[in-house]
Amino acid sequence: MQTLGPILDRIGRTPTVRLQRLGAGLRAPVLGKCEFLNPGGSIKDRIARAILDDAERHGRIAPGATLIEATAGNTGMGLALVAAARGYRLVCVMPEKMSADKRAALVAAGAEVLIVPNAPPSSPDNFQNVARRMAEDHGWFLTDQFVNPANPRIHEETTGPEILEQCSGRVGAFVSGIGTGGTITGVGRYLKAHCPNVRIILADPIGSRLAHMVDPSHPDHDAGYQVEGIGGSVMPAACDPGVIDAAERVSDEESFATARRLIREEGLLVGGSSGTAVAAALRVAATGCDGPVVAVLADSWDRYLSRPWLR
Repeated sequence: MQTLGPILDRIGRTPTVRLQRLGAGLRAPVLGKCEFLNPGGSIKDRIARAILDDAERHGRIAPGATLIEATAGNTGMGLALVAAARGYRLVCVMPEKMSADKRAALVAAGAEVLIVPNAPPSSPDNFQNVARRMAEDHGWFLTDQFVNPANPRIHEETTGPEILEQCSGRVGAFVSGIGTGGTITGVGRYLKAHCPNVRIILADPIGSRLAHMVDPSHPDHDAGYQVEGIGGSVMPAACDPGVIDAAERVSDEESFATARRLIREEGLLVGGSSGTAVAAALRVAATGCDGPVVAVLADSWDRYLSRPWLR
């Protein structure tokens, strides 16, 4: 019998698949990078392991330590996997906007969850500010996904090379939202170093200011939206907007409609932000580019089963 490694060794090496129905008739093929097939159900498994590997390697964390993170849910689940495997305690601070499914999953995985108001970055009640303050007050280890350089680095070292290999060395465009900015930064850096003509495209919810920060021709619009885990009013420190070539703004309605189509027409069991990325990718592919258009399918539908858009 083959001896297999621990569950954390199963993070990464996710497949890339062609969207046969949604991408039919377009000038470039549209592919989905299936990050929802990571063990914890999202792309954030990669950064959870990378951040803690880095902290352990540099002696910044003690055995049995308490971890704390400000999370929309997915990084929290990735950290819960690592915490379970390595004997850490985990506290997750989440905005109240996030789904009840995410809260329940984190608690079931052993995390302690604190829900705070949907407050702007300048407010002391903002989830990142609360997590930072609690880390200082209690001496806990702040994994700090929005700042930690291990975040974009792991995508440059793993996600980007996987995409290029799976696309036989040719990528026309890469499309992703910005949560922490680690994915679009790390993958963008790698692909630009190996595909001179590749375009890196931000898929941003309408209501987020990030598209405007990338391209000022987009309106400077700061408002509420329902898609979870991407967008915002401030560019995260882990993001390098210099790698981004253009931005596509996508409404909640289009994001959720596209996510439902991915589930029902492609058999891809994904969440709302995957709909945002694919909606933008379809626009890019319709105009044509030098190779396939790859969109991040960031997380699984099981985070959203209670949400009306999925019914």
